[in-house]
Amino acid sequence: MNTIIVISVLPIVLLYLGLYKMQKALLPVTIVGLLVALGLAVAQWNDVATPLYSGMLLFNNFSIAFSAVAIVSTILILLLSKGYFERISSHIAEYYAIMLFSLAGVIVMVSFYNLAMLFIGIEIMSVSLYILAGIKKNDFASNEAALKYFLMGAFSTGFLLFGFTLIYGSTGSFSLEHIQKWVLDSNTITPMLCAGVMLVIVGLCFKVGVAPFHFWTPDVYEGSPSLITAYMSTVAKTASFAAFLRLFATCFPVISNIWAPALIVIAIITLFIGNITALYQQSFKRMLAYSSISHAGYLLFAILALGASSANTIFMYATAYSVASIIAFGALILVQHETGSDSFESFNGLGKKNPFLAIVLTVSMLSLAGIPLTAGFIGKFFAFNMVMGKYHVALLIVAVINAIISVFYYFRVIIAMYFRSAEREQIVVPPYYAFVFGFSALATIVIGVYPAIISSLKF
Repeated sequence: MNTIIVISVLPIVLLYLGLYKMQKALLPVTIVGLLVALGLAVAQWNDVATPLYSGMLLFNNFSIAFSAVAIVSTILILLLSKGYFERISSHIAEYYAIMLFSLAGVIVMVSFYNLAMLFIGIEIMSVSLYILAGIKKNDFASNEAALKYFLMGAFSTGFLLFGFTLIYGSTGSFSLEHIQKWVLDSNTITPMLCAGVMLVIVGLCFKVGVAPFHFWTPDVYEGSPSLITAYMSTVAKTASFAAFLRLFATCFPVISNIWAPALIVIAIITLFIGNITALYQQSFKRMLAYSSISHAGYLLFAILALGASSANTIFMYATAYSVASIIAFGALILVQHETGSDSFESFNGLGKKNPFLAIVLTVSMLSLAGIPLTAGFIGKFFAFNMVMGKYHVALLIVAVINAIISVFYYFRVIIAMYFRSAEREQIVVPPYYAFVFGFSALATIVIGVYPAIISSLKF
């Protein structure tokens, strides 16, 4: 609980620093504040978790683990912001503050124990992201991204709230504990509850960006500033899946025969649309957007095959995906700043001019493709093992086919860097970027070689 308080107070401190023109203190204070919040969260790991505020929040090991991933990812992304926001505006305190308000919503999302708190967490995160998507006020693409994100977000919120209403009408409560008890004790499952669960699935599928509810994702990810896209595709997606899992694993596992077939169809459509469409992209950033959609399909496996290892699977996959994506977006920011383009051709010859940048980006692409000895391979293995354990053999075959397809577009970047030459200047990698790249690449390899570091955690 102290973590939420620190992250909620920190943006206000940053706004005051901005008011008194202490721009150089913004990033250090933000990083220190987030490290304090991380320490407070981890310190509660062995505590006995009890619902807080009349059962509104439950800060247990599940919440701590996903809060830690969100906070660490945010720290790495904010380190990439050194000099980034200054190019957009002279008033940068607001950008840091809005990102931290969004992070506060993320912590609420992974800690909710009442549907009302889930809604509040989603809205805190989403409203902040609507603003961040449009921070380039003079950029038409950024404005378009913010508008599309807002309209689609509002649309999906309607489905979510209608679903919550029907669940409340059936069970008489917004509390997860009460809903769970009602579902377990009820002899008959009412059509109202089934409709409510399906509407909640639609609303959450909009939030995580899976097909066929993905149509906002490529345009929003492409039009938003690259740093904000990195935040949306890592922290926001991780929180959304954690909330998705907590709700369905707690309340609806016994009626999985009702909603699981729909999720199977959604997962298959998501994998094919995400991977096949990514093959035809000429923009590296848009390829990452469709890649994000395909990875959401793999993450759905842990919810489809609910079990004791579902939380570990999502945690492993989200961690692997987040660190690899942060490298990819960080490299994109540097290359785009130098060449003014985000096409695959802008990476030509990078291996000779910037060997360090090329190596860490190669590690990122290999992890996203699921190549062995990387964290991405372990994440995919966990996801595939989940569906195999539930005998979804056909789904496993589809997943393997799509994993093979994804190798082609990830390796386009590696081929461009090492096998295509181009006249280019050496890109200067700032110290903050070098630290983020080195830390993320090392984490990717260490998790890939020693997965027990994460898989042994008890949720």
